[in-house]
Amino acid sequence: MEPQTDPLHSNPDRVAERIMPKRDVRSEVPPLGRATKLSFGIGAVAGGVTTGAFDFFLLIFYSQVVGLDARLVGIAILLALIFDAVSDPVVGYWSDNFKSGWGRRHPFMYASAIPVSISFFFLWAPPENFGQVGLFWYVLILAIIVRTTVTFYRTPSSALVPDLTSDYDERTRLFSLRFFFAWTGGNALTVLMFFILFPAFVTESISDGRFNKEAYILYGLIGSAMIFLSIIISSVGTHSRIPYLKSPPPNRPMTIKGIFGEVFETLANRSFIALFIAALIGAVASGVAAGLSLYFFTYFWGFTEIQTGMVFLGTFVAAAIGFVLAPLVSRKIGKKRGAMIVGLIAFGGAPLPIVLRLLDLLPPNGTPFVFWFVTITNVIDVGLIICFQILFASMIADLVEESELKTGRRSEGVFTAAETFVKKSVQGFGVLAATMVLTIAQFPTGADVEQVPDEAIWKMGAYYVPLVLCLWLSMIAVISRYRIDKNVHEENLRKLGM
Repeated sequence: MEPQTDPLHSNPDRVAERIMPKRDVRSEVPPLGRATKLSFGIGAVAGGVTTGAFDFFLLIFYSQVVGLDARLVGIAILLALIFDAVSDPVVGYWSDNFKSGWGRRHPFMYASAIPVSISFFFLWAPPENFGQVGLFWYVLILAIIVRTTVTFYRTPSSALVPDLTSDYDERTRLFSLRFFFAWTGGNALTVLMFFILFPAFVTESISDGRFNKEAYILYGLIGSAMIFLSIIISSVGTHSRIPYLKSPPPNRPMTIKGIFGEVFETLANRSFIALFIAALIGAVASGVAAGLSLYFFTYFWGFTEIQTGMVFLGTFVAAAIGFVLAPLVSRKIGKKRGAMIVGLIAFGGAPLPIVLRLLDLLPPNGTPFVFWFVTITNVIDVGLIICFQILFASMIADLVEESELKTGRRSEGVFTAAETFVKKSVQGFGVLAATMVLTIAQFPTGADVEQVPDEAIWKMGAYYVPLVLCLWLSMIAVISRYRIDKNVHEENLRKLGM
């Protein structure tokens, strides 16, 4: 007997006919207004604040200020990220199939505002005299809560992009706006720390505000307020688009086997697999770079609080560079080619100042040239990295229609969750690798700048550079396997009748 086959799933054009009537729906949908776009972008501030907290401050706060062993901090961050990563596909799939009067995404977005804000504050207010074991469990549990609750906002919110617009280039513009606010919002709080909070918390017993626990408590309070407002503004500001967003698929039997089958069917896409592996490699590299960034500014370059704040102040310029450059690159040379070219320049040039210092080709620390050289190169490099991230996110959004042709389902949440799943589950290994770099370099715990041996600082840079270069260049090589360009995307829209 011949095996039975599903004629619809064996023919993408037939799938398109089933899921989308042949009519022009674009004339029925009003264009995105500026207020809607702006509120959508502001929503990224919440993610920018939490990302900046975990990437820049959490490791140095708990290891150098609170006194928890750096290896335990790294393990706690890793476990929290892995735990959180499991929630990403769950939330993504759930929001793809959720039915409510407020659509698929907005109930999750509204519900996340209060719990993520409260848990973020308490993460920066650990109790006294908890000991190493108690502090480990405290940071682990709070980090898990923060990461998981923010997922209930970020994944459904990011998944709105393919629904808000099907235009190849407008998606890049939306992601440009979102990444601009993510970087500037999170960076605004970082700059506030270095310019105002750290200097304000210098005392007779603590000569450097970066090592005063009270500064981080206020940081947590301000950050939690920013997170709450960002989520509410974004949710309310995009609420009017709910009637024009795609509906969930029809009711069907939901079993564990069926759910995993649908997820795997959605993600069994060659272009997605290329981006998945690239994101995996890039997440490790980002974890290493972010985990050690303040160590390099503080110990390797010997910057003061104000100087470090000025470096982060340059991130506003970098965000503007990425915001302007990404749509231009997308329109002129395409997302894939643009991402590869921009990525090679950005990631290849990122360790250049460190290499020059290791080779003793720069003037001594403390000279104006060193400060401005590091600051300017950092602005240019971060601007290119933001441009790369925008193009990468937009490439993932373009997978939605190709998958819909093959599966008959809109799976924006699954694709968004899959990318963040990789970042969260693997970036923790990058942070852990950063702590291993510190351990191998015999970097002391709880030490002021003057107490760290020059040999340990040099080894930190020498171990860091080849590690991140190898990871970043491997990531760019994998992206070359991505296959969707503007022509392919527009053909997919044609087949879907969009």
